[in-house]
Amino acid sequence: MNFLKQAITLISIVLFFISSHSQNGHDLWLQNKNPKTVHVVTAKQSPTIDIVKNELLKGWQGTEGSTLTLTIKKDRSLHRDGFKITPTTIQANTDLGILYGVYELLRRQQTGIYINENINNPSYDRRVLNHWDNPNGSIERGYAGKSLFWRYGKDSLAVTESDRKLWQEYARINASVGINGSVLNNVNASPMMLTAGYLERVKAIAEVLRPYGVKTYISIKFSSPSLIGGLSTSDPLDADVIKWWNNKIKEIYKLIPDFGGFLVKASSEGQPGPQDYGRTHADGANMLADALKPYNGIVMWRAFVYSANDEDRAKQAYNEFVPLDGQFRDNVIIQVKNGPIDFQPREPFSPLFGALKKTAIMPELQITQEYLGHSIHLAYLAPMWKEFLDSDTYQEGKGSTVAKSTDGSLFNQKISAISGVANTGLDTNWTGHTFAQSNWYTFGRLAWNHELSSEQIADEWVKLTFSPFDLANSQTKPDFSKNDWSNNFLQPVKQMMLDSHEAVVDYMMPFGLHHIFSANAHYGPGPWYGPERVRKDWTSLYYHKADSLGIGFDRTTTGSNAIIQYEEPLRSQLSNLETCPENLLLWFHHVPWDYKMKNGKTLWDNLAYRYDAGVKKVREFQKIWDMAKPYVDSERFYEVQSKLRNQNRNAQVWKDACLLYFQEFSNMPIPYDLERPMHDLEDLKISTMKRPLDYK
Repeated sequence: MNFLKQAITLISIVLFFISSHSQNGHDLWLQNKNPKTVHVVTAKQSPTIDIVKNELLKGWQGTEGSTLTLTIKKDRSLHRDGFKITPTTIQANTDLGILYGVYELLRRQQTGIYINENINNPSYDRRVLNHWDNPNGSIERGYAGKSLFWRYGKDSLAVTESDRKLWQEYARINASVGINGSVLNNVNASPMMLTAGYLERVKAIAEVLRPYGVKTYISIKFSSPSLIGGLSTSDPLDADVIKWWNNKIKEIYKLIPDFGGFLVKASSEGQPGPQDYGRTHADGANMLADALKPYNGIVMWRAFVYSANDEDRAKQAYNEFVPLDGQFRDNVIIQVKNGPIDFQPREPFSPLFGALKKTAIMPELQITQEYLGHSIHLAYLAPMWKEFLDSDTYQEGKGSTVAKSTDGSLFNQKISAISGVANTGLDTNWTGHTFAQSNWYTFGRLAWNHELSSEQIADEWVKLTFSPFDLANSQTKPDFSKNDWSNNFLQPVKQMMLDSHEAVVDYMMPFGLHHIFSANAHYGPGPWYGPERVRKDWTSLYYHKADSLGIGFDRTTTGSNAIIQYEEPLRSQLSNLETCPENLLLWFHHVPWDYKMKNGKTLWDNLAYRYDAGVKKVREFQKIWDMAKPYVDSERFYEVQSKLRNQNRNAQVWKDACLLYFQEFSNMPIPYDLERPMHDLEDLKISTMKRPLDYK
């Protein structure tokens, strides 16, 4: 009998451990903790303060029985929704400042960061997710299931309690990292978004997001007046068109008083815009801005524009927008992708940053991994984004970084903002890959404070996402610095994250190669892609320009002269083959195959070694993750393990495809100390046309 009781007790303990150890990733970095008691003192009452109290009761890890005082009063040292924290107080100018302060305090408690008196102001006023979600529930460049906001079917616009629950979870996640805006639909917008049924659904979403400080925005189709308004034109200077937009915007604000404004993709990739009517980007943006002005709404006007002509695509946005500098209203902000082409694994910063001195400008980052392995490859993007934000434009002398040229500190702009193309969907874990969650987290943290380091953000995310609380159900705060979990899980996994972006660049497109994907889905390699029926700037041949002499796109004075758009001394540095950073060498130069690089090896040999290094790095990631098995729940462990196996296979394909193809031009041997290719080139040309999930 005693044996039976002992057996039952043992089984109960094991089942308890399994249940506490189980994870499906849905809670992201907001894992359930074992809270201690805290007494909250505040004179303010509001839906946002109710959220604050609930978060404290669920997550307090400070001293048992502490009293935390929340104070809302004007303080000039606090900007917008900034806050001041101590271990026992949070002060802010607004309810939302208190909310952000609580999340910061809890984050510090849970990650072991010392809490002293600290003033914390956001780097950007508007920190916005751009969702590329379509009215039928699909997501352009979405790799984590269907849309959170839209669905297809007879009852597609009906709002259910499960909808509200999901939107509430989404709002909480965003607020926890300071994201305060959400564009609910694709930049390739449907005019249906401005019809009554869809605006009613936007209203329902806004009501759920509002207490968490997340404003709603929508993308609009510029030709909506003629498509759904019954007008014969959508000319931005036409009186009837102006009247139509004024009435539509009045209708929107009657439904959603705190509506944020419009995101607009116009005169771009076939999307209609003011240029269809002989007008400028400023004409189109200002017409909308004037209609939004009485309601404090803004226009985020995308600068992703290029035409099918002989001009280097990398130059076109600069050439279209710089002549318009100073012509935009003060509630227009120009949204610019981080690089001059299109979210490539590595690009130089767009020369528009810093060049627009009289116009508000906002960076657009891509959280969803369109060109970085979708939700299959592990690619932590903080190092990529930090490289971009810390790049020096030299527009106002040394130290004129991209961050300073966009956060309002370098130029006098009324609005400061940053956007990220979202990677969320209906998958249980939101992002399709556990480690893709880190990029959502990272965007929020950098949008709030662009001075944070990649390492600090990775450290926070790993501690919050894979907390030892999940394993031990401990009633005391774990010692992150000394225990086995730190040495055998935290440190190696964090280093894996920090190395991951560079690994992807190495096995895809090292030394500034770019846009050499296969024709299908921006996933596998396709350096050979260049059918005559396709416009040349949509082919790989346009970008790598490999021939018997060398490889790379000459953007110096002997080529397209895109280099002229950068300020001195950067222009001269990039123009010179000897001083150009090697990680951008083939972006700016057509380089001979036998060119001796800084390590004494030829360009060809360096390409081969770099592709090989990328593959080896992914194999190292597999080993690191396999050794992490005792420290992570089984569901997430096996999910990531499977993804890494797929990534390893894909990295090998990238290496083999690029080296075998480019070898046809270099006529040089792959260094003999490297592993030989595993595939035949002709087979790869066929297999890379498959769907990504079949691509193995």
